[in-house]
Amino acid sequence: MRYPEQLIALMREDLRQYGVQETRTPEEVDRALKPGGGTVLMVINSVCGCAAGKARPAVGMALAHHNHPESTATVFAGADLEAVARVRELLPGAPPSSPSMALFRDGKPVFMLHRHEIESRQAPEIAKLLTEAFDQYCVTATK
Repeated sequence: MRYPEQLIALMREDLRQYGVQETRTPEEVDRALKPGGGTVLMVINSVCGCAAGKARPAVGMALAHHNHPESTATVFAGADLEAVARVRELLPGAPPSSPSMALFRDGKPVFMLHRHEIESRQAPEIAKLLTEAFDQYCVTATK
C-alpha cells in the first residue's frame, strides 16, 4: 500500500528545494543511474520522522560542498514502490534501508549510508559523511 501523496508532499519538497530530481519509476531510475552517467547521489526518502527529518537537510548541506555529485536523484519509500525496488536491485548485498543514500559513479554504487548510520546523527554530522564521500568519489565541481 502506498502512502497518500498529501501525507508526503512536503517531504518530497524537502529534497526538491535542493535541486534533487525525483525518479518515480524504474525507467527514471535507470536514466538517472545509467552507466557513464558520472556521479549521482541517490536518496531513498522516507516518512521516518527521526532519521529522514535529519537526512533531508543533511543532503542540502552536503550539496553546498565544493565537491559534489554531478546530479542528485530521489525515490520515496512507501510511495515510489517500483522505483525503490529498482534502486535496491542496483545495490546488491545492501539490505533495504530507508532513509538511506547511495553514491553511484557511472552506474555503479561506490558509497552507501544506511538508516542506522543516519538515525544516530544530526544533520551536520550526516552532511560530513556525505562530503567525505564526495571528496573521495566526485570530481571537483565547477560551481
